[in-house]
Amino acid sequence: MKRKPAGRKSSQCVRKSAWAKLNQQVVACEKCPRLIEHCQTIARTKRRAYIDEDYWGRPVPNFGDPKATVLIVGLAPGAHGANRTGRMFTGDRSGDWLFRALHKAGFASKAESTRLDDGQKLTGVAITNACRCAPPENKPTRAEIDNCRDWFRQTVEMLPIRVFVGLGQVGWRAVVDFARTEGWHSGKLPQFSHGAELELGKDRWLIGSFHPSQQNTFTGRLTEPMLDSVFRRASQLAKPECPVFETHS
Repeated sequence: MKRKPAGRKSSQCVRKSAWAKLNQQVVACEKCPRLIEHCQTIARTKRRAYIDEDYWGRPVPNFGDPKATVLIVGLAPGAHGANRTGRMFTGDRSGDWLFRALHKAGFASKAESTRLDDGQKLTGVAITNACRCAPPENKPTRAEIDNCRDWFRQTVEMLPIRVFVGLGQVGWRAVVDFARTEGWHSGKLPQFSHGAELELGKDRWLIGSFHPSQQNTFTGRLTEPMLDSVFRRASQLAKPECPVFETHS
C-alpha cells in the first residue's frame, strides 16, 4: 500500500479547508450594518418559544458538501430559524419542507434539520442564500444583496456545480445575474416559474422552484410532490449522462 508523501494534503482535505475558511469569512462579515444590528436585536429579544436558547445572531455560512454538484440558492436566513440555529434552513417550517425533499432525493442523511449538532449531513448538495443575514420583514435591499455577491461568487467558484436550484424569484435572479456576469447566459432575462429550466452552458443548469415559505406551503401554491419533483430533476441533471431537453428562456 502506497503512502502519500509527508507534508502533502489530499485534494479533498484542501477543498474542505477552503470551504471552512470561506464560511468563517462569511460569519465575520460586517458589510451591512442594518442587517447585523437586526440579527443581534432578534438574538437578544428572542421568540418566547426559544427564550432559553442562545441565538446565532450573525451572518449564516453555507451548509453542505464541499464537493456539491447541486447548489440551492434561497433568499435569506429566517429570523428565528437560521438566525437562531446558525445553519441554513434549519429550525423553521421552510427548512422542514426543504430537508424532507432533500432526504427523499438522497441528498440529506435525515428528513429534518433542527440544530447544528443534530448530525445532519448533505451529500452532493450545498445550500446558500442571496443574503446571508436575516433582514427586517424578510426583505433585504438590493444594495445588501449586492454586498453578498462576492460570497456567492466564491461559493460558486469553489464547487463543481452542475445544477443550481433557485428558490423563489430572489434565488432565481441571484443565479441569473451571476450567470450573465460570467458570460454563461445572454439575451433577455429568463422568466421565473416553478419547474422552469434554463441551460447556462458548460453543462450547467438552473431550475426554478417556489420557495418553501409558509406563505406558499400553507396556501397550497407549493405542495410536497411539487418540491420533490424539483430535486428529482436536479439529481438527474447533476449526472454527466443527463438527457438533452428543451430549455425555458
